Amino acid sequence: MIWESEIEEFRAYLKVEKGLSDNSIHAYVTDLTKLVNFLNEKGYKVGPEEVTLANLKEMMEWVTEKGISPRTQARIISGIKSFYKFLLIEEKIDRDPTALLTSPKIGRKLPEILTVDEIDTIINSVDIKKPEGQRNKAILETLYSCGLRVSELIDLKISNLFFESGFIKIEGKGNKERLVPISSKAIKEINLYLSEYRRNLNIHVDSEDILFLNRRGKKLSRVMIFTIIKNLVNKLGVEKNVSPHTFRHSFATHLIDGGANLRAVQEMLGHESIITTEIYTHLDKEYLKNTMIQFHPRS
Repeated sequence: MIWESEIEEFRAYLKVEKGLSDNSIHAYVTDLTKLVNFLNEKGYKVGPEEVTLANLKEMMEWVTEKGISPRTQARIISGIKSFYKFLLIEEKIDRDPTALLTSPKIGRKLPEILTVDEIDTIINSVDIKKPEGQRNKAILETLYSCGLRVSELIDLKISNLFFESGFIKIEGKGNKERLVPISSKAIKEINLYLSEYRRNLNIHVDSEDILFLNRRGKKLSRVMIFTIIKNLVNKLGVEKNVSPHTFRHSFATHLIDGGANLRAVQEMLGHESIITTEIYTHLDKEYLKNTMIQFHPRS
């Protein structure tokens, strides 16, 4: 087997059968490329079917020496395991060298959270006198109001806005669709953007149904959303590490802190597993004890 051809088939498998986004596929392939680079650097002339557990363990020592964090190491191992699972499914190999490969232990990292006041301050700091100001304000309100991933935000379509019902339709990971409630404040800012900024653009034919556009009438990039937020928080002197995902984390945390049902939040976020959503339940032991005393029939 040749690495290049097998990686390309793996890429197609991730896109067509698993329905992953281009960014996720790129991450998988990048991590798998680290294994290929290691084998080349060490002079091991082996194909995918010849890799051994010893090779993989040596590779993990190699990445450790390069200063790669345990969290990134765990992600690399996950990518390699997925590749060999694919080869097994395709019956290209009859043994999995990753079966006994263990990931480094990592603590569960809680996401950075903004308070409601901090979010209001950031959104209100947008200069709406600038041509793109109303667009940027609408972007931030939508991120926080709906808890969107940045990829979902930039792909949001006008045809998927159902303001009369108070919902928007999101096309999330794996092309899975979900309905998400949207706040009246976000609706107001989007309508202002549509009437004041977007209507004056020379819109590219491929972007006619895309909601948020750049000054050339094309879909915004992920990098542009990061840049908009970075510039705002730097201007305000916010010390927290704020990204588009911070608004999503804050959305979920504020809902749960306010008493929202965990399953409902899972549905709105588009999480496949509720375990992922549980990271937002910042509950202390005293609260858990009082809950048990109040609701358990034996208390």
